[in-house]
Amino acid sequence: MTVALSRDMDAAVTPGHTDAALIIAPPRMGRWFGSILIVLIVAWIVYQILTNPGFEWDVVGEYLLDSSVLSGVLMTLQLTVLVMLIGSAVGIVIAVMRMSGDPLLGFVAHSFVWFFRGTPVLIQLVFWYNLATLFPEIALGIPFGGPKFFEISSTIAISSFTAAMLGLGLNEAAYMAEIVRAGLLSVDPGQSEASKALGHRPTQTFFKVVLPQAMKAIIPPTGNQLIGTLKFTSLASTVALYELMHSVEVIYARTFQTVPMLIVAALWYLFLVSILSIFQYFVERHYSRGWRQPVGGH
Repeated sequence: MTVALSRDMDAAVTPGHTDAALIIAPPRMGRWFGSILIVLIVAWIVYQILTNPGFEWDVVGEYLLDSSVLSGVLMTLQLTVLVMLIGSAVGIVIAVMRMSGDPLLGFVAHSFVWFFRGTPVLIQLVFWYNLATLFPEIALGIPFGGPKFFEISSTIAISSFTAAMLGLGLNEAAYMAEIVRAGLLSVDPGQSEASKALGHRPTQTFFKVVLPQAMKAIIPPTGNQLIGTLKFTSLASTVALYELMHSVEVIYARTFQTVPMLIVAALWYLFLVSILSIFQYFVERHYSRGWRQPVGGH
């Protein structure tokens, strides 16, 4: 019996066996109990959705394609795209600064990431929205009392949209900087050395050799950040930006139909996230071509 047991254990850990062989299956009674419990929970949820009058599905259907809600959806998409563009552009610059080897640039980049990742994005949004408290006017000129070439009131320059774009964009840049830096570090240094040996300039090495290979590691977390940014735009309602969340807030503040309007917002967010998830899948598959190992690991 000892020999047979040792042979079974050896067979379980050989490369030809899957990891599932190492998992101990739960008792049959436990599986039945868990399955029945899940079915009961799902049945109760479906029953509540279909019979609970508090959901007010007729109100959900009435406002799902309402013009004000659709305007909020468009603003959410516009803000998401701009925030990701700002975050990606600034994030790449910050990542390159951190990896440049220059002490001053590295310190500035590290401080940027430390500050914008360390403070809640809601605080950043409200801060930008109230920037006029610190700087009533935004001016361009010679500092420390010198002449001003251009001047504008902060209340005009920093609108709700601008505050949301800056707050979310700079916060996103801090996370994108770490994503890009991790992706660049995943590329074998020998690739850069080989590129330099071929006579490529540093910019050619970065954009033609390093960055394309780093995209394999950059794209998946960037897709997650895009989906997270879409949902984080709901925080812009705190600075009175008429995006999706604020549009439903305005409606239920007038009609007192809070739950159905929140369902309207949730359905739109689920729909948009599903579209982005499909897009992320195809982009990841595109950049993973040629990197997948064949079956068997050979």
